[in-house]
Amino acid sequence: MTQAPDKIDTVDREFRAMLAKVTGGIAPQDYGTAFWDWWLNLARSPAKQAELQQSAMKQAMDLWRFNAEALRGKPLAPAENGDRRFANPAWQQYPFNVFAQAFQGGMALLEQSARAVPGVEPRNAQLVEFAARQVAESLSPANNPLTNPEVLQQTVAEKGQNLARGYKHFLDDLERTLSGGEAPGAEHFRVGEKVAVTAGKVICRNDLIELIQYSPTTPDVFAEPVLIVPAWIMKYYILDLSPKNSLVAWLVDQGHTVFMLSWKNPTAADRELGMDDYLRKGVYAAVDVVSAVVPKRTIHAVGYCIGGTLLAIAAAALARRDDKRIRDVTIFAGQTDFKEPGELSLYISPAQIEMLEALMQKEGVLDSARMGGAFAMLRAHDLLWQPAVKSYLKGKREGMIDLMAWNADGTRMPWKMHTEYLVGLYLNNDLAEGRFKVEGGIVRLADIRVPMFVVGTETDHVAPWKSVYKVDRLADSSEFTFLLTSGGHNAGIVSGPVHPKRKHRVRTRTAGEPRLDADQWFETTAPQSGSWWPAWAAWLKSHSSAKRVAPPAMGASAAGYAPICDAPGDYVRQR
Repeated sequence: MTQAPDKIDTVDREFRAMLAKVTGGIAPQDYGTAFWDWWLNLARSPAKQAELQQSAMKQAMDLWRFNAEALRGKPLAPAENGDRRFANPAWQQYPFNVFAQAFQGGMALLEQSARAVPGVEPRNAQLVEFAARQVAESLSPANNPLTNPEVLQQTVAEKGQNLARGYKHFLDDLERTLSGGEAPGAEHFRVGEKVAVTAGKVICRNDLIELIQYSPTTPDVFAEPVLIVPAWIMKYYILDLSPKNSLVAWLVDQGHTVFMLSWKNPTAADRELGMDDYLRKGVYAAVDVVSAVVPKRTIHAVGYCIGGTLLAIAAAALARRDDKRIRDVTIFAGQTDFKEPGELSLYISPAQIEMLEALMQKEGVLDSARMGGAFAMLRAHDLLWQPAVKSYLKGKREGMIDLMAWNADGTRMPWKMHTEYLVGLYLNNDLAEGRFKVEGGIVRLADIRVPMFVVGTETDHVAPWKSVYKVDRLADSSEFTFLLTSGGHNAGIVSGPVHPKRKHRVRTRTAGEPRLDADQWFETTAPQSGSWWPAWAAWLKSHSSAKRVAPPAMGASAAGYAPICDAPGDYVRQR
């Protein structure tokens, strides 16, 4: 007797959900397919085999030669890829310099083995290299107390007390992980006490957002308000961290009336919230409230990360309705074309999404810990092994900073929204290719004709800047400004108004001027020193009314938007 198709689907989904819990949400079939693609194509490529054999022999000879020279005091050369894990002078001692040299040579051979095998699909080559790198990183001599001279010297000097502290740290972290406790040091960055402290009021609350209006600090303000849409997979206060690097506080001090969406941290009960809900109850609702508080004024709309993606969708949908309340659009590190999504593409495939969808349909949400683990694997040395060595072998706790505390304060994602986002945007690239539907209609970014200011970050592995830049060819903006800043996805944006180590490039294209591709733009746009914030502030000022006005009232009681509570509100505190 055969089973009904729906029962078979249910069993398959249950199996995928259980497998996802074991693998951390990673689809093993992707890696199996990638390995066989790589292996079979390597097997039928004698030229590549010979190249790798020659490289392996050369690596062995070079290591043997270095071993002999290291005995006579030859130092370890800096890594060509900028890896500084062996930069400490202790690694210049024999035999530790040989251990380091062997590891660096092995990593180079690994990269050569995975790349440029004729016939292998590019994504499969990336998966093979990624998987191999995860294994290789675990074998680094820096991770072993017997082959790490820094740990050995410290252990002798402290008579093993560093290892005792490290064991205590390990047990503490294990307990925190099992109990769902806070990251060590996070207690020093309580929301509303040390971070997210800019004064304001929550003036609207629905079952998806709280809208914060910040209190003015200047006697007069720019006439047009600023509405910020953060990503729904993060707590909004990355843009309101400590006073020294709070973008919100800085904007208010410049004379802007600022509103911020604070997303609810969804639970299993919110599993059916989808893209339409995030538009209607999120962006559209916020625009309505801002328009009630500051009537007859258009809005500077700002979106960060996938909040920028959501804002672009909302701006295009509102423009389709001939709604002109959005004056201009600013996007921080947000993609609208996902054809080249960067390293996150390692986690995007039909099999991967089926597994996540099965897990999320069962649990209702995707837990923040799973997302955090996936991001950490992309930078295994920096985010996994180096902190582990410092904490468990050296017995030193990483000093918590505001950005790290925010990063540990993760959010969940509802099943329907995340599935729509991954399938429609990442997997199918429907938004860029003109197929993405919201509220029953196609969204076309070409309907965005207002000025745009778009920011990319040079070392962004979440939203690569060249991918972010592609919005210039999708929107039909009357004026397009692109700014590229040094730094990564978060630190590059949260730079503070003064940052001596930052640099940026910025250029504006007006209607009628030719569109440059990303490489042309980079080559012909000169770098400038300092934070990018003042450049954006100047742009906002030039796109605001010349005459400043008295600050608006807090909320709009007559329209039903009376102040509810003090900022930062309740939703941001949900865990």
